[in-house]
Amino acid sequence: MTVLEDRIEMADADTMGLDEWFERLERMPVPEGFRVEIVGGNVYMTPQRNTHWQIIRRILRALENRFGEDAILCSDVRIDFPGHKNGFCPDVVKLSDSAEEDDRGRWRYQDVEFAAEVISAGTAPNDYGPKKTAYAVAEIPVYIVVDPYQGRCYVYTDPKDSDYATMTRVEFGTDIDLTGTVVDLVLKTDKFPRD
Repeated sequence: MTVLEDRIEMADADTMGLDEWFERLERMPVPEGFRVEIVGGNVYMTPQRNTHWQIIRRILRALENRFGEDAILCSDVRIDFPGHKNGFCPDVVKLSDSAEEDDRGRWRYQDVEFAAEVISAGTAPNDYGPKKTAYAVAEIPVYIVVDPYQGRCYVYTDPKDSDYATMTRVEFGTDIDLTGTVVDLVLKTDKFPRD
C-alpha cells in the first residue's frame, strides 16, 4: 500500500461502520493481553492487569453463584450500544435468560440486565462518561464502575432520560446491596484488590 492509498483509507475511516472497524482491528497485530473496543467512534486498546482480572473474576463468580452455571455472563465480548459507533467490550455483563445472539452471532444490548466496568487509568473517562451515558440510554438497569485506584465502586441504577437517576458510592470493604434490583444479590467488595 502506498502512502497516498493509506491516507485515502484513513480519510474514509470516519464513514466506516462498526463491523468494518472491527474487521480491520482483528487483522492488526494487537498484543496479547490487550482489549480493543470502540467508544464514540474512537478506538481504545488497554492492557489487562491482574488487579483488573481479579475484580472481574469476583463479580462473575458472585453472579454465577446467584444465577447458576447456565446464566448468560460475558466478559470482553463485543456488544453494540446506542450512540455514535459504540462497540463496547464490557468487563462484565449479565444477559436476560431469554437472550439470543442475533443473525451475526452477537448479543443485543436490549438483553443486558447488568454491566460492570473496572477502570483502567487511561480509559477511566470512558467508563464514567460515554459508556455510562450509553448504558443509561440502553436502559441497563444496573451499572457498576469499580475503581481500584480510589478503592471504591459507583453503583448506577434507575436509568431515566439518558442518565441514571440513582448513584451510590461504595468503598471497598463494604457490601454492595443490589437486592431489589434485577440481579437481587449482595456483592462483596472486601477482596477487591487495589492498584
